[in-house]
Amino acid sequence: MKLKLIKFFKDFFLWTGILQVLSPFNRLFLFIRNFNALRNWVSRAKHNSLLINDFYSWKRDYPKRYLLYEAVADAHQLDRKELLYLEFGVASGSSFFWWLKKNTNPASVFRGFDTFEGLPEDWGGFKKGAMAFSLGELHSDDPRAGFEKGIFQNSLNPFIENNINLLRKKPKLIHMDADLFSSTLFVLSQLYPFLNKGDIILFDEFNVANHEFFAWQIFVDSFYVNMRVIGGVNNFYQTAFIVE
Repeated sequence: MKLKLIKFFKDFFLWTGILQVLSPFNRLFLFIRNFNALRNWVSRAKHNSLLINDFYSWKRDYPKRYLLYEAVADAHQLDRKELLYLEFGVASGSSFFWWLKKNTNPASVFRGFDTFEGLPEDWGGFKKGAMAFSLGELHSDDPRAGFEKGIFQNSLNPFIENNINLLRKKPKLIHMDADLFSSTLFVLSQLYPFLNKGDIILFDEFNVANHEFFAWQIFVDSFYVNMRVIGGVNNFYQTAFIVE
């Protein structure tokens, strides 16, 4: 009986379109849904045994992310381990060059992906084109480093096609600073076939409910990927996971 009622009302609402009166509130409803899911996730994560965790911190301190990097690097020997480091959203290159300096293994490979023309779409209070840093502003004499210019939907798949063995064989450290829901979900879905146990994924804006968190949730639920949280700072704004 309950199932029949659900089917009846679903078809009725489709026919009448009466729920369209709530359309102006769609984004609000989505935010409430995602924010509550994020809060439930935090409630579970904060009780885990984490390498670093500052929850609850009343003030966001962006340089804390380097404390997260240090904790993850020390726990997993990432200073000397052979790595394929992939960063999505390079901006000024601060995190990219931090990891390039931290890891001294000569066989490691570092690639940074960015439009180098700013955000490809609006994000929160930032407009399309914000946070632009030109590729010419980034320079390294380290032969292990290189950059891929363009939106991820155009630049990532050619890189994958040309580096299949690299992606399959090397342990990966993936830094997600893509900000946007669309960019984050695209990158995770394309890298899915190459994720191996022990790979580490860092998120730089994880607790933004409608973007990186929502993309992560859809990804792990849809692809059945088990990621265990291993650390977080700034109330999980920056968060680290390990693939299991």
